[in-house]
Amino acid sequence: MKVETQLAMKPAKVKTSKAAFIKKELLRNKYVYIMLIPVILYYVIFSYAPMYGLLMAFQKSYSPIKGIMEGKWIGFDNFTMFFESYYFWRIIKNTLILSLYSIVFGFPAPIILALLLNEVRKKWFKSTVQTFSYMPHFISVVVVVGMLKTFSALDGGLFNVVRGLFDLQPIMFLAEKDMFRPLYILSNIWQGAGWASIIFLAALSGIDPQLYEASKMDGAGRWKQLLHITLPGIMPTIVVMLILRLGAVMNSDFQKILLMQTAPTYETSDVISTFVYRSGILEGNYTYSTAVGLLNGMINFSLLLLANYISRRVNSTSLW
Repeated sequence: MKVETQLAMKPAKVKTSKAAFIKKELLRNKYVYIMLIPVILYYVIFSYAPMYGLLMAFQKSYSPIKGIMEGKWIGFDNFTMFFESYYFWRIIKNTLILSLYSIVFGFPAPIILALLLNEVRKKWFKSTVQTFSYMPHFISVVVVVGMLKTFSALDGGLFNVVRGLFDLQPIMFLAEKDMFRPLYILSNIWQGAGWASIIFLAALSGIDPQLYEASKMDGAGRWKQLLHITLPGIMPTIVVMLILRLGAVMNSDFQKILLMQTAPTYETSDVISTFVYRSGILEGNYTYSTAVGLLNGMINFSLLLLANYISRRVNSTSLW
């Protein structure tokens, strides 16, 4: 009986100790948790609470007066309608192409910039380059698109002036479907590479300097140090950032695409986010656009899980 009584009392002691530990932790770091409350409320109010509206994806129509639960349920008909839509393959293709181009050309850009800045020995030059590379990040997307429109103007636009130097006829860049993707990708790199390089510069600063000193004694040059010390040192950061980027592969910069988009460029610029905007906001088809948005989110979530799984199996680096 005594043994049974002791065994029965052990879980209670464990629970008591865990509760005491949690209470002690909350009291010790109470100000940190108080500061965390606005962040939690933000995500609860603007990210999790609106998920209730995803029920509209399985309804025929939505009425703000009757509410979501009073709508007619039609199952997966909205998804089937999207799969059979004339625009399905076009917007899927455009979304994937823009995202893959952004990864192939845009993702390495801040890494290369960080590696180049890491090799600079003049502090004043390094800080100057960093300042100028960070500045475009703080420019509004509206202003960036306005700059593109000014530079691509037929009369006196910078792009057409350069074309004139090579005896080429001026063109309307933003009205050319073949020019939309290059302009979108290059402007994104110009605007975001400097700011994104901060993370990789921080990772570079965490590499032990003694590794470089030891490699110099072994006769390794800058190139071998880059391949065998620098890149392996920041590889976990690169992998984590790549996983996060792959998790949003179906998401494009909606605001920028919408501002750059013109009727002649729909063939290459129409993506899921702009399609959802037209269907939901302009045409008032809330249930159909919700279904498309939900499908897009499910694909992104699946890609995130897949990328994290592959990364964990290949090099033991993952988000969880």
